[in-house]
Amino acid sequence: PETPTSWHIMSSPATQLLKPTKTTESDRILLAVPKKGRLFDRVVQLLQGAGLDFARKNRLDIAPCTRAPVTIVFLPAADIAHYVGEGDVDMGITGMDIVGEAGVAVEQLATLPFGHCRLCVQAPIGKFKSPRELAGKRVVTSFPNLTRKFFEGFDKELGVTTSIRYVSGSVEAACSLGLADGIVDLVETGTTMHAAGLEAIGDVLSTDTVLIANPKRMSSRHAVLIKLVHQRLSGYITAQRSCMLSYNISRDKLADATKITPGHDSPTVTPLDDTRYVSVSALVSKDEVSEIMDRLHAIGATSILQIDIANCRF
Repeated sequence: PETPTSWHIMSSPATQLLKPTKTTESDRILLAVPKKGRLFDRVVQLLQGAGLDFARKNRLDIAPCTRAPVTIVFLPAADIAHYVGEGDVDMGITGMDIVGEAGVAVEQLATLPFGHCRLCVQAPIGKFKSPRELAGKRVVTSFPNLTRKFFEGFDKELGVTTSIRYVSGSVEAACSLGLADGIVDLVETGTTMHAAGLEAIGDVLSTDTVLIANPKRMSSRHAVLIKLVHQRLSGYITAQRSCMLSYNISRDKLADATKITPGHDSPTVTPLDDTRYVSVSALVSKDEVSEIMDRLHAIGATSILQIDIANCRF
C-alpha cells in the first residue's frame, strides 16, 4: 500500500536530499523504540527534536513519520534487540543491557545521552559483602543470560551452581518474599533498591541507551536512510549539549580568544567596521559556557552573547 505522506531519499557523492514523493512501505525503514517504561518519554522527545515526527493512532504500535521515510514501531524494550538482530526491523533504540542479554549481533551506531544506569548484584542490607558470597545461592533477575555469565567464574572457582530464576518484573521484591538470597537488577537512582531494603554489592555492567542497526541493512538499499536517521539524531543531541558564543575581540587578542573557543572545526571570524576588532562565533559546551564567558571577558572580549541552537549538522 502507498503511504499518503512519504519521502524518497536521493543519494549522490556530494549530498543526500529528501524529495517528497509517494512510496510504498518497502521503501521505508522501521525504527523500533520502547513502547513504555523509563526510556519512553526521552525517546519520543529525541525523535521529535530530530524531525522524526509521527502520527500514532490510539492503540496502534506502528506510526509512520510525517516528514521522513521512517516508520516508528513501538515494542517492549526487552524485545528490541532481538527484532533488530533478526532483521525484523532495521534500527532500534534500547539499552546496552538489553543488547547484551539478547546475545544478538547488531551494529551500535551511537550512545544516547540518557538512560544511564548500572546492572547490579543486590542483596539484603548487611547480609553479603560481595557477589562471590552469593555463588551457589538463589538469584532472581530479569537478565538471566547476563547473570549466568557473571556468576560462571564464581561457580567454577567454588564448585557450586548458582540458581538463577527469571522474573519479568518487581525483581526487588524477591528477597523479602523469600524467593531469593539476592537479585540482579538495574539501578538508576537507587531509590527502589533502598526502599526494598537492598544494597548493591557488585556491578554486572554499566549500561547506556544506544542506537543500533541490523548489520546486513548497513550495506543494503536502506543504508542511506539508516545514515540519515543516525545523522538527524546526532545533530539534535549535539545541539542540546552545545550553544553558540558570539563576541568581539581585538585582533591582538584573537589568538588567545580562539584557544578558549576553538569551536567544532574552527571558530568563525568576521571583520568589523572598526578594523582593530573582529567578531568571533564558536560552538561551545553548555556545561562550560559560563566559565568560557568569564575567561573571554578577562582578556578583553565584549558583547559576549550565548545563542541557543535547536539543531545542527556536521
